[in-house]
Amino acid sequence: MPRLLVLNSSGRTTRSITRRLTKQYTEGWLAAHPDGVLCERDLTLHLSTPVNEAWIASAFAPAEERSPAMEAVLAESETLLAEIEAADALVLGVPMYNFGVPAQLKAYFDQIIRAGRSFQFDPDAEPPYQPLLADKPVTIIVSVWDGDLLPGGPMAELNFLEPHLLTMLGFIGLHSVDFVRVGYEEYQDGRLKKALGLAETEVARRAVAV
Repeated sequence: MPRLLVLNSSGRTTRSITRRLTKQYTEGWLAAHPDGVLCERDLTLHLSTPVNEAWIASAFAPAEERSPAMEAVLAESETLLAEIEAADALVLGVPMYNFGVPAQLKAYFDQIIRAGRSFQFDPDAEPPYQPLLADKPVTIIVSVWDGDLLPGGPMAELNFLEPHLLTMLGFIGLHSVDFVRVGYEEYQDGRLKKALGLAETEVARRAVAV
């Protein structure tokens, strides 16, 4: 049976454009896959633990030398990675905060980008970094306050969100990434209405295509 992993990172639990669209995607996907298994993770309501000294020491210790305490420190990372590995497709709801990703999403990526687990480092290889996760479709639903920040717009050079996401996902093996974009949230005018309409159509299409 197909499995879908949905990650929401908006700080808003109401009035969120990305949550609205991930919900629409989920409903469409479940309708198209009545036997499907849905895994939802709210990164705002259930914050990932920030990486600290104990995590780093545990993650970089050889697996055979890790103590039970070290394994316990990495348990959260293992859970998050297992959710990705079990999924056939991923959907991320990501609003732009200060030109980049929300802090709660960055903390999530810090937990899953892990040497020897989601990527391999070999200083003698070329390139020295190799992804370890199997590729699968990833749909990222992005909302920005000004559509000029989106690719092709006059302020696109300030959009560090999309390149950052592509780099982090690709580094661990997730290369099949597509974006659904909504701009002009700050303006609350016809441009936002048009962008939302296009995004809803695209989300509905993608939900049944995966």
